[in-house]
Amino acid sequence: MKEVKVINTLTQEIAKKIQRMSGTYTPYVIFTDWCKMLSLSISNACEIIHGDLWQQREKTYIDTASKYTSEQLNTIVELGQALIEVYEQEGPYDALGEIYMAAECGNKSTGQFFTPFHVSVLTAQLHKYPEDEIIRLNEPSCGAGGMILATAKVINERGGNAQRQLRVTAQDLDWNSIYMTYIQLSFNGIDAVCIQGDTLMNNPFSEEHAMRTPKNKGVLL
Repeated sequence: MKEVKVINTLTQEIAKKIQRMSGTYTPYVIFTDWCKMLSLSISNACEIIHGDLWQQREKTYIDTASKYTSEQLNTIVELGQALIEVYEQEGPYDALGEIYMAAECGNKSTGQFFTPFHVSVLTAQLHKYPEDEIIRLNEPSCGAGGMILATAKVINERGGNAQRQLRVTAQDLDWNSIYMTYIQLSFNGIDAVCIQGDTLMNNPFSEEHAMRTPKNKGVLL
């Protein structure tokens, strides 16, 4: 099996924990459930009014969590804490894409593979970004959000402020990609709306299919 090169040691540790949890569920299922629960907890924490959408997402969270033992849920909480440490070390960084590949979730059956972050950064470096103006970024097939994070990283390195300047619309057909992107942009303080849907259809989206980052909602995470 081809070895996946992992740059950050914390992402490697997270990937190993996910693999050790596997048994009843595959690493892919554990990873996607973790991303779903973490996304929903962030989203609902930003809501003052507990309306129908809040209730729906709360039920989804509870139903997903019920698959796991108390010990496994404690491990899942630890995964989130370690993920935050990665961003504290690296700043904008495609940690979840790296974890996904290192935990061997990417394969032919799932059909998902994520571009190595250094490649995304090289691509982002080809563009010029203003230091003080609002930058609107539309990512029609966001994956784990790696290209957005690479753009944020380059903006910061060139003297800009991605948290203040970026206004992102991220879209993907796959809910797991939306969850991954939403988590990463939320923890990196990026103003974004993440939309589950077919970009090519260009249909109006409902809030049920959208996840707005805390920064977009004016909430401090």
